[in-house]
Amino acid sequence: MMQKETIEKFLKKNYLISPDFFEEYAPNDELSVTLDPENKPLILSKDLFFIFKKNKKVAEINWLEFEKSRALLEKGRDTKIYEHFLDILLYDLNTEKKKAIDHIVQDIKQPDPIILVEKDVIVPSIVVLDSFRGEVIQEKDVMSFVHHFKFRYDSLKDILMQRPELQNTLSISKLLTRKEKSSASLIGIIQDKRITQNGHVLLTLEDPTGFITVLINKERNSIFTLAKDLVLDDVIGVTGAGNGEIVFCENIFFPDVPVTKESKKCPDDVAASFISDIHVGSKQFMEKEFLRFISWLNLTIEKDIEIAKKIKYLFVLGDLVDGVGVYPGQYENLFIKDITAQYDKLAEYFSTIRKDINIILCPGDHDALRLAHPQPVLDKKFARKLWELKNITQVSNPSFVNIHSSQQFPGFNVLLYHGHGYHYYFDAVDSLKKLDTPHNPRHIMKFLLKRRHLAPTHTSTIYVPDHKEDPLVIKHVPDIFTSGHLHKSDVSFYNNICMINCSCWQSQTEFQVKEGNFPDPAKVPVLLLQRGEVEVLDFND
Repeated sequence: MMQKETIEKFLKKNYLISPDFFEEYAPNDELSVTLDPENKPLILSKDLFFIFKKNKKVAEINWLEFEKSRALLEKGRDTKIYEHFLDILLYDLNTEKKKAIDHIVQDIKQPDPIILVEKDVIVPSIVVLDSFRGEVIQEKDVMSFVHHFKFRYDSLKDILMQRPELQNTLSISKLLTRKEKSSASLIGIIQDKRITQNGHVLLTLEDPTGFITVLINKERNSIFTLAKDLVLDDVIGVTGAGNGEIVFCENIFFPDVPVTKESKKCPDDVAASFISDIHVGSKQFMEKEFLRFISWLNLTIEKDIEIAKKIKYLFVLGDLVDGVGVYPGQYENLFIKDITAQYDKLAEYFSTIRKDINIILCPGDHDALRLAHPQPVLDKKFARKLWELKNITQVSNPSFVNIHSSQQFPGFNVLLYHGHGYHYYFDAVDSLKKLDTPHNPRHIMKFLLKRRHLAPTHTSTIYVPDHKEDPLVIKHVPDIFTSGHLHKSDVSFYNNICMINCSCWQSQTEFQVKEGNFPDPAKVPVLLLQRGEVEVLDFND
């Protein structure tokens, strides 16, 4: 009878109960964890219930992928993926609690065959924490965009509210009732921005309850500089003094990524390499240089061979092929004029890479997918041969993955984004213009990390409004943020986050000549995970 009541109790919370659940559950047990209702597991097993009882907050992971990994575990087909998910979930628990869960995993696992393994062998791991699953797009209307922006506002407001200066934030509707000028703090989304005749910045700030005017005086040099770089649809925090008519701004706060004491250092001496914009099929595709890179990965080139031996991960950040019909007149610039043949040729190249290297692929604007963000994984109809390669993990654009986690180390969280929306900000933001950002991508990457959003302004890129969330919000703080699109190699650190913009494998096109864009091809950043340092290798002649 107790089991029936328990099942009904958890059904009301939208959980199904696994058959082993009652091995861990005791009467009156409650969940202490708080989860996003739109992103939580469907099935409660005994191991998951154990974790949820012990933690008030657990790592945000892709629960669909978690449940797929458990299904593979129960079938005896793959134990590693499930264990890596558990490692991430258990990382904040102390040693005794970790020991307590070991028996749970052992109970589920099928016996593994006895294999003699060399001592100190390094086992790579990839866990997809967040990747767009490509649901069928329902008909969209104005309210779809309203809900989309509301989700964005709520997500970024939660981050901003962690700042002590914004703890006593008022809603705009409450501020509008004030008659006398007094101190105020508020969080809103920028609905309008303009420069007054006297040179001050005037914002119209919006939250779900209303609108209010915010003035940033040009004499306040530090915040005025920040204000000039604000873009439409930024979600910001503001402190100042005001009444129901206007707020005189004293400080501006971005969601931003927190400062960590130091970058992560991996216990294993391994490395990850990063490439982008291969453009297979283009007449400008630099095949000779690309094959030289593959030969280096395969340890047949002596130069920097000690670094090549360490490579266990290869990230590929979109524009894998040149595509067909991407821009007017492209057909005449193609060496391979069929999209499937382009992907087949890329699969041929990748199939020759040594199999202990794990390849993580995300698409870009030249790939055979919708342009709208988020872009799903590559279409199997066109890229079937890539899907057949066992050492390739396909993810969406953008996506979030964890690499090289273990029971002793939480792994590196990597944010992947091709970067198709970058160009808008070069024209819209004065400071990015002055810094020549198209040739120094680190500045746009830092700009977006501060805003915790990959395309804050509505018109900066094409996107599909989501009924559950804004997929372009940077929900998790990455250890590595990597992108491409600009055909420029650039490496930097911001708040100990490693920012890597990838080079390309295409020489300058006629379109780039017209645009004054000079690519920096055949450069490969390699992140040495044990030292936290980046080497940029050149595969040009």
